[in-house]
Amino acid sequence: MGYNSLSSMLGAIPRIPSITLGCLLLLSSVLNPCGGDVGDFSPCLNYFYQAWPPKGIQGTPICQRYKNQYHFATLYSRERRTPWFSAYIYTPPEGKRPKEVWKYEPQLAKSQADGNMVPFPIPPEKVDQNVVESQAVQEDYINSTYTRGHLNPSQHHTDPDDRHATFTLTNVVPQRAGSNDGPWASLEGRVSKNLQAYCLGEAYVVTGVIPYEKDRWLKDQGRVAIPEYLWSAYCCRNYSHNLPKSLTDTFPSYAAIGRNDPNSTEEIVPVNPHRKKAILGYDVRPMPLPTLETYLKQRYGTPVSVFYEQCSGS
Repeated sequence: MGYNSLSSMLGAIPRIPSITLGCLLLLSSVLNPCGGDVGDFSPCLNYFYQAWPPKGIQGTPICQRYKNQYHFATLYSRERRTPWFSAYIYTPPEGKRPKEVWKYEPQLAKSQADGNMVPFPIPPEKVDQNVVESQAVQEDYINSTYTRGHLNPSQHHTDPDDRHATFTLTNVVPQRAGSNDGPWASLEGRVSKNLQAYCLGEAYVVTGVIPYEKDRWLKDQGRVAIPEYLWSAYCCRNYSHNLPKSLTDTFPSYAAIGRNDPNSTEEIVPVNPHRKKAILGYDVRPMPLPTLETYLKQRYGTPVSVFYEQCSGS
């Protein structure tokens, strides 16, 4: 059963996530004996609020497995060789940023492969052609004008393995340095600070992309699609009600859209002309969750729901 069929079923029974193809819902610390880690979110539904993946975006589900444990979930586009979104549970960061050891998803290349993400071989050893055809590889980003932009950032996790697991190319998109090192990094820092200070329960985060109306490609090779915008949203139902006035609109849910192209028009995210040159045009616009979903609907051409009952369900 694919993601669309599964999501339709779960949409009808959102409070009973354990019903899946005869398999029980398995938590992130347990492997799935009922099938692979690609093509089905059922082994990692715990990374979604109310075990309810976002609706309205089509792609290939990946339960991201590292060292025989699940760490987060990704909806991947095989055609674009980039993720549509990654979903994870925020935990306060500890320690320094891990060393970058980039990995790939073997089950995208071969369905019967082991589900653990695999480090790319050290050059000059070549990557298997099935991997090259099925997903982005290191060479796509090397000598390009884009960075590897995490959707699930390592600094939103406590556990070292959770942090290392984010360094897979199935979790990154081509992102301009002005965004990745500028306003988008500031957004990730603010989200971390606010969740750490005021979220008293689990904080579910989904971060994704908004494509160009006409696709653009890394190195103009037609392999790896470049997003025009990045977006992120969180849901924290159990939070402190002693919020500063400036944060009263940021709980239980919060959303934002960030520019990945300084030349994009300003209908979605206006530009602050007074920013430093290095980050000019990479602004981030905070907004309520329903406003984000309106913009997603406009670009995707279909209604998009990020969280179950817009994070208002009990």
